[in-house]
Amino acid sequence: MSDPDCIFCQIVAGALPAHRVHEDERTLAFMDIAPGTPGHLLVIPKAHARDVLEIGEGDLGAVVLSAQRMARRVSERLGADGVNLINSCGAAGWQTVFHLHFHVIPRYAGDPLRLPWVPEPGEPTEIAALAERLR
Repeated sequence: MSDPDCIFCQIVAGALPAHRVHEDERTLAFMDIAPGTPGHLLVIPKAHARDVLEIGEGDLGAVVLSAQRMARRVSERLGADGVNLINSCGAAGWQTVFHLHFHVIPRYAGDPLRLPWVPEPGEPTEIAALAERLR
């Protein structure tokens, strides 16, 4: 299944260029054209799925395993000191391309990339109440 208007589906089909670094039956990994750090790449399912809420379990599992492989690869081959695996779901969650994808972002000591969220302690009662709602 593909969406002809989806840029990532067009990359899968070969209609748009991409620097492919890994491909298997269900997934494709390619370099991000707006990298946060050197080596930043994306891992996507070949079959179109809008986001992590829509994708089937089999394709999601395949994407996560490919993302793990790519995280290992950037660590081993690029000498990354760490890796961020990031998925954004929905516009409010910073998703801009509506085809599920995981960012594999190599992190290097002293690199300038800063995520917009800075963790701060939450209110314990609110955390407990939200946990109850999610059980």
